Amino acid sequence: MTSTVPPPSDPAYDIEFFWDPICPFSWITSRWVAKVAAQRDFQVDWRFISLRLINKDKDYATEFPPGYDEGHTAGLRVLRVASAIRDELGRDALGPFVAAFGHSYWDEPEGSVDAATLAKPDHLETVLEAAGLPIRFADALDDDSWDAMIDAEGEMALQRTGRDVGTPLITFQPPDGLSFFGPVISRVPSDEEALELWDAVTKLAAFPGFAEMKRSMRERPQLNLLGGVSDAPVQEDWQGGHRRGHLVSDR
Repeated sequence: MTSTVPPPSDPAYDIEFFWDPICPFSWITSRWVAKVAAQRDFQVDWRFISLRLINKDKDYATEFPPGYDEGHTAGLRVLRVASAIRDELGRDALGPFVAAFGHSYWDEPEGSVDAATLAKPDHLETVLEAAGLPIRFADALDDDSWDAMIDAEGEMALQRTGRDVGTPLITFQPPDGLSFFGPVISRVPSDEEALELWDAVTKLAAFPGFAEMKRSMRERPQLNLLGGVSDAPVQEDWQGGHRRGHLVSDR
């Protein structure tokens, strides 16, 4: 029987990274965290948060731009596969899966892969092969018995950070260490920059009175799928597919 309860934090892991496959910032931030982990000898526990499930009470027709329901649902389907992998093979099998999936989607040329494609069995079989995992795990795409556990895992993350956040969410020294949303970064830093950013973010998050630091001016995510990578940042008011005033909640 599929468990509806997420696994507890494991002291063997230094970082819990709550990941939704459809979020470009989850992918970029995950590559930053992977660089930090490699240089600091941290162990990363790749955990789940589904944008589709944390928004399950919202009306996608009026509160999101067109296509968001399809994209968020595709992310949930991929998380079902990840859940089946973790359940059978353990947490360490997820790092290669996260990397292989991200490369199969975000690193592809602009317009070459859409949400409808990325959550199809043949695409996931290719991802699983690249990760060195059995392709039979693609069968979990349609297995909604994993959804209750995925939903509970996302709620666990939100209990640590509060609900007015997005993805990704990170806990350093879980479960009672530093938990925060982001950082939302538009490009993967160099190895040296990765450590500098990590130290700055964790220092800020450790201050007991810290609540929020934000700006809306930012470049679009520097990913092949979203148009490629530029040499220098170009700041714009990129809102992840919508501008202020588009959503009901903005009015």
